[in-house]
Amino acid sequence: MPGLRRDRLLTLLLLGALLSADLYFHLWPQVRRQLRPREHARGCPCARRASSPAPDAAAASPGPRAAARNFSRAGPGTERHGGRGSRLQALFAHPLYRVPEEPPLLGPEDSLLAGQEALRYYRRKVARWNRRHKIYKEQLNLTSLDTPLQLRLEASWVQFHLGISRHGLYSRSSPVVSQLLQDMRRFPTISADYSQDEKALLGACDCTQIVKPSGVHLKLVLRFSDFGKAMFKPMRQQRDEETPADFFYFIDFQRHNAEIAAFHLDRILDFRRVPPTVGRLVNVTKEILEVTKNEILQSVFFVSPASNVCFFAKCPYMCKTEYAVCGNPHLLEGSLSAFLPSLNLAPRLSVPNPWIRSYSLAGKEEWEVNPLYCDTVKQIYPYNSSSRLLNIIDMAIFDFLIGNMDRHHYEMFTKFGDDGFLIHLDNARGFGRHSQDELSILSPLSQCCRIKKKTLLHLQLLAQADYRLSDVMRESLLEDQLSPILTEPHLLALDRRLQIILQTVEGCVEAHGEQSVIATDPAEQSAPDSSQANLTS
Repeated sequence: MPGLRRDRLLTLLLLGALLSADLYFHLWPQVRRQLRPREHARGCPCARRASSPAPDAAAASPGPRAAARNFSRAGPGTERHGGRGSRLQALFAHPLYRVPEEPPLLGPEDSLLAGQEALRYYRRKVARWNRRHKIYKEQLNLTSLDTPLQLRLEASWVQFHLGISRHGLYSRSSPVVSQLLQDMRRFPTISADYSQDEKALLGACDCTQIVKPSGVHLKLVLRFSDFGKAMFKPMRQQRDEETPADFFYFIDFQRHNAEIAAFHLDRILDFRRVPPTVGRLVNVTKEILEVTKNEILQSVFFVSPASNVCFFAKCPYMCKTEYAVCGNPHLLEGSLSAFLPSLNLAPRLSVPNPWIRSYSLAGKEEWEVNPLYCDTVKQIYPYNSSSRLLNIIDMAIFDFLIGNMDRHHYEMFTKFGDDGFLIHLDNARGFGRHSQDELSILSPLSQCCRIKKKTLLHLQLLAQADYRLSDVMRESLLEDQLSPILTEPHLLALDRRLQIILQTVEGCVEAHGEQSVIATDPAEQSAPDSSQANLTS
């Protein structure tokens, strides 16, 4: 009898331990994920720094989060002075952001996708995914009550794809982007896999579409329950860490918060060339390990000595556990960038940047030693006849503001031809060093001394006190679940770098004259001039 009692006691203790482990590792992370946004909003240091409305106007004025969410519907009567109201709403209500875009969209040739063709393609993709998922379940003798996926035409990712035009990845007035950000933040994942870069390194896919195999960082493709896809880049570096001065740009970490901040900055500059990107706390066990069908990805998960669930990239380079990313114990911060349409539907051209850097320890490219390098570029197709060079300069201005030295290639949709916009992909190496302004990134502007009038007017506007770039960025980033996204030194660095850009343009105007420097081609004729926009140089 004493032995039987002891066995029962041990059984009860074992069951209690199993129950405790289940509560700790499965239920508690979900509770923390639900509570985190509310706790963040109360304690966010950015919220304390942002201008607060007067007590008597608190009920009538929308908060910073509402302003960021409704950026495309800001009214013209928004308060702008005395620290009242939303500066972000005031910025998007400015005439510069209300000017009709040129050239006007006239027909199907101005949209990236043919609607019916795209929908037929997506229906086939959904049907193929359902078949493969069913076969996978049968092979593992798994029973599932999940109903087959259905393509919803109103899904935000579908509407995002259908809304891409020659003006940009989304229109100013489109409500789709806000919905897409919300969906990527909340929808459960149904599959996870390596990106094409990692698969190319393993020899598992065609490498011809790969710009540059990654290897030195880790990124995954997550698919959500609405069949939308996003590129997931996990947190590798704390917000307050600066890239060491001795690091080469091509071995720098990829920062998830840089991807998020780059999207917000691109939208504020009115470029709209960065895919919508949002931060999310991902449960690496539930939302990656348990939904992936990739056996290689499954094999790189492990539990660290600190009892955190970790995984790493299976590739020829960073394939060691010391380069792993870990949850806490399961939850991991990361950025989610919406996928662009498939290359089968919308082919893209990948072009080496004329101002590409030398990816070696000692070499230098011609532009780094020849101040007249732009004269050579201007003689080369397509930079000699289209707006491609001006778009390159736009991209250089954007990269200088975020401190990104790794723009070795750029991509563009082939449908829109030589004058199509450049897509600003892969911005994770930005915001590495707030204490240094890398002037060489501005070489396309300083060597060519050309800039679009529209771009210059926006930069001048963001240099004004009422629309200060750091202020509107701080407010815009409050919308993200992982806020604060940038530390205060990074935000202030944006204002400093903006002044450097304007000083560079001013020096060019003094040397070559305004007509030679400021491009006023027909596409920019409808933009207000400096007096109309109430700008100061």
